[in-house]
Amino acid sequence: MQASRELNFDALVVGGGIAGLQAALDLADQDFKVAIVEKDATVGGKMIRLSKVFPTLDCASCITTPKMASAAHHDNITMFTYCELKDLQTTSDGIEAVVNQKTRFVNPETCIGCRQCEYVCPVYVPNEEQGNFSMRKAVYIPFSNAIPQIAVLDMDNCTLCGRCAKACPTDAIDYLEQPEDFNIKAKTAILTTGFKLTSTKQKKEYGQGNVQNVITSMEMERLLAPHGPYHRVLRPSDGKEPESIAYVQCAGSRDKSLGIPYCSRVCCMYAIKQAMLLSGSLPLGDITIYYMDIRAFGKGYEQFFQNAKAMGIEFVKAKVAKIEQGDNQYVKLKYENQEGDGGVVTRDHDLVVLSLGMIPEWNPAGVCDVSCDTDAFIKSIKPMTAPSVTDMEGVFAAGVALGPKDIVDTITEAGAAAIEAAKYMTKKSAAA
Repeated sequence: MQASRELNFDALVVGGGIAGLQAALDLADQDFKVAIVEKDATVGGKMIRLSKVFPTLDCASCITTPKMASAAHHDNITMFTYCELKDLQTTSDGIEAVVNQKTRFVNPETCIGCRQCEYVCPVYVPNEEQGNFSMRKAVYIPFSNAIPQIAVLDMDNCTLCGRCAKACPTDAIDYLEQPEDFNIKAKTAILTTGFKLTSTKQKKEYGQGNVQNVITSMEMERLLAPHGPYHRVLRPSDGKEPESIAYVQCAGSRDKSLGIPYCSRVCCMYAIKQAMLLSGSLPLGDITIYYMDIRAFGKGYEQFFQNAKAMGIEFVKAKVAKIEQGDNQYVKLKYENQEGDGGVVTRDHDLVVLSLGMIPEWNPAGVCDVSCDTDAFIKSIKPMTAPSVTDMEGVFAAGVALGPKDIVDTITEAGAAAIEAAKYMTKKSAAA
């Protein structure tokens, strides 16, 4: 498809999560013109989907939303949401990218975010933003504090009844919209493409996603969130308030059978965070964390762990060998206890949370020439002195695109990437 237009910026940031927003804001505040390309319909990334952050238990949305709004209203930042990067190459002048604008079937120039289309739509489908625990309409705004507040029409589930088009006060619904390719030329690029969790279907010993009341850590984040699907913690199968919750650590990391031998670094801490929040939501609930090793590496993290133990959260040093469906919708865990008398133990729980590992959200193969390491994350050529530098000239990276890390390190690294990109642009300008 021929690109329909060409846009010029100083810097291109690929990914609109917390790392991309921080890098873009740091560059924009230095008076560089920045483009953010985000594949989702809203910026904010994984962080805006969290309930709270560790170890302070601050509201994740309260931290992320101001950065989202700042980027959206900054004179030097242009956001391209619901877009995918198709090609990124270096040229004699800098960087040239081909970006595909996916079809919203809603005109972003005229949509005013009034949600009238959503209110009249008769089609309900599972809401992936709420872990598929609740429903959304076929035309929808992702969530209440999404930026931009522009609706998306899910044509795969739309019945073409026409009610949304009739209800729209600005005639923004366009059933015939086509995808569009456009070019972005920039002097530098920063890759902040983030992560996704390993699949629950990978490990047959854990039921491959077929055991009731076994959920992922991100799904638990939605259950804990004040604007979650149930507004309280309930087990999905029958809406019962769980009395016994278990966390299975290293469910997708440190496992050569899955091809993921590395530690994902944050799983221990987010499990402890969620367990502490659960102890407040379910004060009579029994919460158990099955772990191989607790890795509390950051400032205040060890104290956070000790606080969790003092709150009565049970920590069992064990590797869970098998997860099966038990009687009465219980989940049966079989594990080898590595403390005390040892031996194989079987316990039932109402709800089990898998602490899944981090893997790269985006694979650069076929899109750009930046190299990846053996773990598939983008490779840094100066990991000790300038971790944001890649082997592709003028292209930098930050956040979990480079490897698993927590939010604090992600934001710090995004700032470092912005510094490297600014230095690169200044050097190129001086040489010109």
